[in-house]
Amino acid sequence: MVTLIACVGMLSVFSQSKSDKGSTYVTLSTTFGEVKIKLYNETPQHRDNFIKLVKEGYYDGTIFHRVIKDFMIQGGDPDSKTATPEQVLGNGGPGYNIPAEFNDSLYHKKGALAAARIGDQMNPKRESSGSQFYIVQGRTFSEVDLKRFEERINQERLNSMWAQLLEKPENAELKKMIDGFVKVGNQSEINFLMQQIQPQLMQQLEANGRYKYSAEAIKTYGTIGGTPHLDGSYTVFGEVVEGMDVIDKIAAVSIGQNDRPTENVVMKIKLGKK
Repeated sequence: MVTLIACVGMLSVFSQSKSDKGSTYVTLSTTFGEVKIKLYNETPQHRDNFIKLVKEGYYDGTIFHRVIKDFMIQGGDPDSKTATPEQVLGNGGPGYNIPAEFNDSLYHKKGALAAARIGDQMNPKRESSGSQFYIVQGRTFSEVDLKRFEERINQERLNSMWAQLLEKPENAELKKMIDGFVKVGNQSEINFLMQQIQPQLMQQLEANGRYKYSAEAIKTYGTIGGTPHLDGSYTVFGEVVEGMDVIDKIAAVSIGQNDRPTENVVMKIKLGKK
């Protein structure tokens, strides 16, 4: 899961990847046409896994099983190859996950390729599905919207830092105290303790680099669009470089239950050239 001004069938926005040197490209073929995608070298585990699956023909015959207009199109479930029309999809995969590879310079602009995953409660490390992915269609967002998303991302980072702090052996007593307050529902004491530690966490956040959208990202989200509310939560590991019109056509198909297209959109993916 689009250009400033693009030719039909092309996506020629500036690349998020720092370098095109040695980049790998794949071609995704559907009944609506072909899409050329560049895989980012900045996310090597996702890149290499995707290349491996493509070489194996893993995606050939699978479908885009979840499509939401102005949001994204999702595929990569191997169960979709033989699925009945009423079958619920989205749980299949190769039997493993991939560690998250978050990179603040890679964001969910229109045409971004990103890894799907299960939710935070069952997946606190936000590991990616071994095969399922989505391509962003999205919509445009204002600077006010992006400021709100920045605040959410930074708050999530603070929450993660707090959780990591409590897991350190030297903080065992503090964790025991917090757990006790949680058990009896004493939120005021929890808030008091968090307020005492908040300055330390804020210093750490500033030292590590507070999340902030670049001028390029603000311009991209304001003119081309995307899904910024997913930034910092899902790994972006590639982008569409040709064929965004195909993504738009797939995003516009008729859907039924669970956002599944009423007529299968079958894909085939092969390694391509720049």
